[in-house]
Amino acid sequence: MADFQHVRLIEALLFASSEALDERSLSARLPDGTDLAEILGLLSETYAERGAQLVQRDGRWAFRTAPDLAPSLVIEAQVERKLSRAAIETLAIIAYHQPVTRAEIEEVRGVALSKGTLDVLFEAGWIRPRGRRQTPGRPMLWATTPGFLDHFGLVALDDLPGVEELKAAGLLDARPALASYANRAGDQGDPIDIGEDLDEDELERRALELLQPEQYEEEEGGNE
Repeated sequence: MADFQHVRLIEALLFASSEALDERSLSARLPDGTDLAEILGLLSETYAERGAQLVQRDGRWAFRTAPDLAPSLVIEAQVERKLSRAAIETLAIIAYHQPVTRAEIEEVRGVALSKGTLDVLFEAGWIRPRGRRQTPGRPMLWATTPGFLDHFGLVALDDLPGVEELKAAGLLDARPALASYANRAGDQGDPIDIGEDLDEDELERRALELLQPEQYEEEEGGNE
């Protein structure tokens, strides 16, 4: 009969280890002549009907959750995803100009748009396809979703900041792309003269405050 203290020792080693242990490592902790196989068999039998069971995988031993309990131990965690500046700008352009095509987004921003940017916004549930424009190539049209309104606390698209609010936040005084937001708010006059008074970091900070996406930040070193 295996010595109870030896059984306790092997049990403690297996529980304390962050990885499965081979028999050589376990035997090294026992006095010479100790029957490790008997100890492991006893532990396997003892824990056979418990929440944790002793199992052997590729010659190594470890305690693992009983398979029938696995569904009850699943933990769902909400992961906050950081949006790049490109994604924030794209979302704003879609919100103010919808329905809008990819090419039109690129025209407003002045730079090419990576496929991944639209994918991120689509997966977040903030934009959706809105048919196709009846022009050569029939490009996809994009628009915002009810989830977009809900996240930013808007009742309707009419609640988006207007021209005066954008000007007050400095968004119509720094980057040419953002000047076109005026069209959505009803400014159909001559193009606004854009200056370069604000740096891009300050511009982005004000844009985030205006649209209130508190949980999102620009990705450092993110690609367009």
